[in-house]
Amino acid sequence: MALDSKIPGGSISDKWTNYKDHINLVNPANKRNLDIIVVGTGLAGGSAAATLAELGYNVKAFCFQDSPRRAHSIAAQGGINAAKNYQGDGDSTFRLFYDTVKGGDYRAREANVHRLAEVSTNIIDQCVAQGVPFAREYGGLLDNRSFGGTLVSRTFYAKGQTGQQLLLGAYSAMNRQIGRGKIKMHNRHEMLDLVIVNGKARGIIARNLVTGEIERHSAHAVVIASGGYGNVFFLSTNAMGSNVTAAWKIHKRGAYFANPCYTQIHPTCIPVSGDHQAKLTLMSESLRNDGRIWVPAKLEDAKAIREGKLKPTQIAEADRDYYLERRYPAFGNLVPRDIASRAAKERCDAGFGVNKTGEAVYLDFAAAIERYGVDQARLKHLDENDKALVTKLGTEVVANKYGNLFQMYEKIVDENPYSTPMMIYPAVHYTMGGTWVDYNLQTTIPGCFSIGESNFSDHGANRLGASALMQGLADGYFVLPYTIGDYLAPDIKMGTISTDSPEFEQAENNVKQQIEALMNNGGSKPADYFHKKLGKIMWDKVGMARNAKGLAEAQSEIAAIREEFYKEVKIPGTANSFNTELAKALRIADFLELGELFAKDALHRNESCGGHFREEYQTPEGEAQRDDENFAYVAAWEYKGNPSDAVLHKEELKFENVKLVQRSYK
Repeated sequence: MALDSKIPGGSISDKWTNYKDHINLVNPANKRNLDIIVVGTGLAGGSAAATLAELGYNVKAFCFQDSPRRAHSIAAQGGINAAKNYQGDGDSTFRLFYDTVKGGDYRAREANVHRLAEVSTNIIDQCVAQGVPFAREYGGLLDNRSFGGTLVSRTFYAKGQTGQQLLLGAYSAMNRQIGRGKIKMHNRHEMLDLVIVNGKARGIIARNLVTGEIERHSAHAVVIASGGYGNVFFLSTNAMGSNVTAAWKIHKRGAYFANPCYTQIHPTCIPVSGDHQAKLTLMSESLRNDGRIWVPAKLEDAKAIREGKLKPTQIAEADRDYYLERRYPAFGNLVPRDIASRAAKERCDAGFGVNKTGEAVYLDFAAAIERYGVDQARLKHLDENDKALVTKLGTEVVANKYGNLFQMYEKIVDENPYSTPMMIYPAVHYTMGGTWVDYNLQTTIPGCFSIGESNFSDHGANRLGASALMQGLADGYFVLPYTIGDYLAPDIKMGTISTDSPEFEQAENNVKQQIEALMNNGGSKPADYFHKKLGKIMWDKVGMARNAKGLAEAQSEIAAIREEFYKEVKIPGTANSFNTELAKALRIADFLELGELFAKDALHRNESCGGHFREEYQTPEGEAQRDDENFAYVAAWEYKGNPSDAVLHKEELKFENVKLVQRSYK
């Protein structure tokens, strides 16, 4: 079945402008009669809740953290894209649009991406007005830097903590509306089901994580802004609490789940050090602006480094392989994430890895420190031939740009990254797949919307760096507040929706039955045991490289783990109390279903594109080989009881403004 994304007519440059000018907005005087539930209070959810409340709606916001300030958005380090062309290097709305479509390997919806590029400039103005301390040049103008997949500087940043600063801006706007009584905040609550009344989303069932109480909450519309599902791999750069539950619950109620196999492996993460780890740490892609990535050119040198007989600083320049610069001379170290990740894996698989496990490459700042040091010495009329002085001055410049990242690395690895190259390796980071939405950001369930990383809409098969913050704030500040009014207009005289209906009672009973079954199954193994087993299968067979045999095996193995989970998981404590193991088990139950659908989606897509790399489909140079004739579509899956029974629906992708070509960053 083909899907209709409800994109308005006209040329792509006119679509959003015309649409937002003529959309059927609710009369401001009537907005106070309408309730909206927002699930998730990261950048997308927080900005949406604040803006909707500012417009006059009554908002009920939910997060499982003790404060919205702990949302995973806080971990975004490097920056946020916007096509303001402050550097005068030829950037434009169209160029941002084109880079994003190309970066996503031509698997994104054109109209959504163009709208994102159009509103990107408004985001920066909004955040500056909120007091976000973006970095500035000497003259006072906002500074920019480059990120992977582009040849212009369009990324606005606040040192290495951009996500934290942007989240504080949204959080402040939320707090203002909480103080006005327009947002009712529900901290430490987790959504466990969606309530549908007469075919429309009318509320949620949530569990109070402190008391264990199951609660009913009604609204005229529900917005899911709960982030991505990278923790299906167990080890990822996501916060340990990040999960798929809210998105998966609406999927089981009828929302199609799109492109689950499009998952991003970030090339710049601290490598795994052993089986004791519960998460991985991201080193911002912004480091690739100044850091050079390399491995020893000789196998014997790599072996000596792994054995501790040789240090990286002892490897001569001629004996280093700057493999990204060698393979992609135009973009060098700033190729998109999927390409950089596969290149690192290829070098390590060939035996050139540099840590004890053989799964790490170097990110070296020596050249940048020397370059900046010489510049500073000249500016200050000092001796540029004094090596110690140059190193000191250059280190200060790098510290000003990336200091908190270097400090974080040193605390984790116990090595000084200013004098010794960082060790990095790819890790699961972001999910491009998610709930299917139309141009209004509405799912296939009327009245249920999905924004930010929880939907699939903007990034195709690979997200360019610094575009997550851009999409989250675009959806929350500038898109959803327009589009949701079109849906809500007929409900202005409906009045408050009762939670005493049979639909709410049935949904609450379903949640209680699942909890009861998990608590009383008499199992003997902790929830993490099953999550780790799932994560190993996902990484080994559904990770950076996939093949038909491994994907078929993964589906059956995950189904078997799921069956064992319901028989053998042991949850201590009680259901009607603070119980972190119960909360964890409920999330893992959803991961065990998503994981199977993930593998099913990857198996059905007989091509390689972006973050989805099938070993059977690659060019002679080892690059992703798309099949535009057969797979230029969004794969949207309908729930039918078991992931193996999910039904495929296709949204054909039409490219009117970009030409489908093989991606090249050479």
